[in-house]
Parts: sequence; structure tokens; C-alpha cells
Amino acid sequence: MRTAFTEAFGVEHPVVQGGMQWVGTAPLAGAVSAAGGLGLVTALTQPTPEALVREIGRTRDLTDKPFGVNLTILPTIKPVPYDEYRHAIVDAGVTIVETAGANPAPHMDFFREHGVRVIHKCTSVRHAVKAQSVGVDAISIDGFECAGHPGEDDVPGLILIAAARRHVSIPMVASGGFADGRGLVAALALGADGINMGTRFMCTAEAPIHHSVKERIVASDERDTELIFRPLRNTSRVSSNAVSRETVELLAAGKAFEDVRHLVDGQRGRSVYESGDVEAGVWSVGQVQGLIHDIPTAGELVERIMAEAHELITGRLATMLEPVGA
Repeated sequence: MRTAFTEAFGVEHPVVQGGMQWVGTAPLAGAVSAAGGLGLVTALTQPTPEALVREIGRTRDLTDKPFGVNLTILPTIKPVPYDEYRHAIVDAGVTIVETAGANPAPHMDFFREHGVRVIHKCTSVRHAVKAQSVGVDAISIDGFECAGHPGEDDVPGLILIAAARRHVSIPMVASGGFADGRGLVAALALGADGINMGTRFMCTAEAPIHHSVKERIVASDERDTELIFRPLRNTSRVSSNAVSRETVELLAAGKAFEDVRHLVDGQRGRSVYESGDVEAGVWSVGQVQGLIHDIPTAGELVERIMAEAHELITGRLATMLEPVGA
């Protein structure tokens, strides 16, 4: 399948693995890219720029196909040495970067100078237009269904993808709510050039998270998420568990972030992935978990998605077209 995205980024299939904190490591990114998609190593999952270089090397040992690095740009309590991470990416020979979280403009000159193509993740049309204006090479447009931060506009992908396509001329992949070939075909019909999947790739054999977490995703449905931090205008979609529900209740009652800090601590969330205790902290998952029913390898998943998409396009949808003059 050839799209503007596959042409621009040199990949076989228009399927991107989301750059997920604690999840986007070499085994998963390498497997997705080896299968013909675009795998992403998450830069800030690595504790130092030097560790990121090693992780990039591990990924390169797994595939000779294109892969990229996700660099999330957000204010943090402990300052992140972004300049050092940028240099690590370039020095390691990576030529594809996904940025997210804030305006990528401060990073663009450096990446352009070193021949790096940039995909920027956005949650609104206005942010997509801004990213295009500062020179990114592609947009990842993130609907309200997504895991993690969906923005504050609450616009689902069915609307957001088509709305963004009216204003964005560069390649665009659709994020949030995708798990199978049906989603890929729908995204293409709405104007996207591919799909970006996070939650679906969490539920693959290579994802570096405890099997119990994957089983929880399979057992859950589309209703089993919570939107935390809504009163703080920093909404995040996470799995519904005792911790996330308590967080929602406290903030809805007027409590401040300091009152829930102990509940939403990132290390507690990381411990979920490591221990398999799905009640230990807050952890990101999208509504698309309602469409996830198994735990295949990443390669099997990419192959299945492409087969389903081809079947839909050439089969069921094609049969709906009446011959001219019929």
C-alpha cells in the first residue's frame, strides 16, 4: 500500500507504533519496523542521552529498516537536557523523529540542519496548522479516544482527521482509536495517510510490559478508562482502577494537584508495567482496548492489519460499487 506517508518516510506499510513512555524500547520498535511499519524508540524512557544511543544501537541490531525516536517536549519538575538528547539522536544516525507535547519550533533548525524528518503529534487542527507552518514533515493527529493526553477540545477522530485534512497538506497519520485494518481503511477515507497505534502495540508479545497488563487490556472494554486532571486543564486518559478513580474524585471535589501527587507519581505507573499489578498506579490506555482481543507478535499484528485493509478495499467496499450504466 503506497501513501504519501510511506513515500515520505521510506516504510512499506502506513502503520506507526506510538512513542510510549516505558514501552517504546528496542524490542518493540525493532519488531514493528522489521515488519514494515515505523517503530519508535521513546527517548525519555532512557535515563540519559548515552543510554538512548545504546537503545538505538539495540534497535539497529534488530532491523535494517527505518525506525525513529520519539522526543516528548513537556515542562518537568526536573529539567530535561533536550539539547543532549537531540545530539544523541543525530549522532546515532537516526533520521526520523516524532515530537510531541509542545511546539517543536525550537528544535526544528537543528533537525533540519542534520537531515532529520520530523513528525509532530497534535490534538487539534490549530496545532497541526502551526506545526506545518514551522516546517515539520508530517502530522500525527490525535483524537479524543487516545491514551495519554488528548488535549482539551474533546474532538474524536472521526471529526478531527477530516477537519485537519482540510488545512494540512503534508503527510498525516491518524492516532487514537486504531487497532485493525478497519481502522486503517477508515483513516484513509477520512484523509489520513496512515495510522499511529499505541494501546494496540502495548498488547503485543514484544511490548516490554508485564503479561498481566496485556491481559487486563484484553479483558477490558471501551468504557474502562478514566480522564484524570480535567479540572487542571491537563487531561490524561488512563486505565480505570482504584487509583485513577480516586484521583478523579479528589480533583472533582476541588482538591489541588498536591493532594493527588502521591497517587499519580510516575514511578507508581511504571511499577504497573514491571510488576503486573494493574492497581498499583495510573497507567495510560485508550478506549480502543474495547477492540483488542489477543496478544500477537508485532509482526503478526502489522501483517493482519494490512491483510484486513486490502480485503476491505478490494472486497466488501468494492462490491458496493455498481458498474457504470448498471
